Amino acid sequence: MADTIQEPERLLTPSEVAAIFRVDPKTVTRWAKVGKLSSIRTLGGHRRFRETEVHALLADAQELRRT
Repeated sequence: MADTIQEPERLLTPSEVAAIFRVDPKTVTRWAKVGKLSSIRTLGGHRRFRETEVHALLADAQELRRT
């Protein structure tokens, strides 16, 4: 039985998430505070966001725009 090594999930900074959504980084921080997007805190206290969750939220937002 071979062990599979899983790649760690890529984490994005608030600025990277803001660029994806074309919003201000402070908007991304507000989304994290109200629970729209979950975040992970670094040892230094900075927020990081899971890339898969960010892209899922983007897909949901695009789907809502189409309806």
